[in-house]
Amino acid sequence: MKENKFIFWQKWLTYANVMTIGVGILVAFAGNSFMFELHNSFTKEVFLHSNEFDPNVLKLKNWLFGIIGATIVGYHVLMIMISENAFKKKEPWAYKAMWLGLLSWFCIDSGISIYYGAIHNVVLINVVALVLIGLPLVMTRKEFKI
Repeated sequence: MKENKFIFWQKWLTYANVMTIGVGILVAFAGNSFMFELHNSFTKEVFLHSNEFDPNVLKLKNWLFGIIGATIVGYHVLMIMISENAFKKKEPWAYKAMWLGLLSWFCIDSGISIYYGAIHNVVLINVVALVLIGLPLVMTRKEFKI
């Protein structure tokens, strides 16, 4: 792979994680906004069989979104640090770590979502993130001699 192609995919990886940090901040602080209307609507339908959150359930949801958003931010800050340092230097451990982190999150989160019938979370969130972050990993595999 030509170096400029590698840099393209490495920057894609970094900026995809930057964008995901933005999503994490929105999840934490604007989880009830129009941006999450579709996700919230499906969540109400699947778990509450209702069009509205009870005030106590909404309070619980907001707290959970807060800590989930914070976790998203922390995870993706770490991914950016790896992408901009060890991954950029083509250190094999960085490539492996990014795949292991991404796939462990995807499998656990998606498995639990499917178990509870929250397929919308897999489709709207998980698959999008897997493709967005997994694509540059697939495209740069040969550079890591794994």
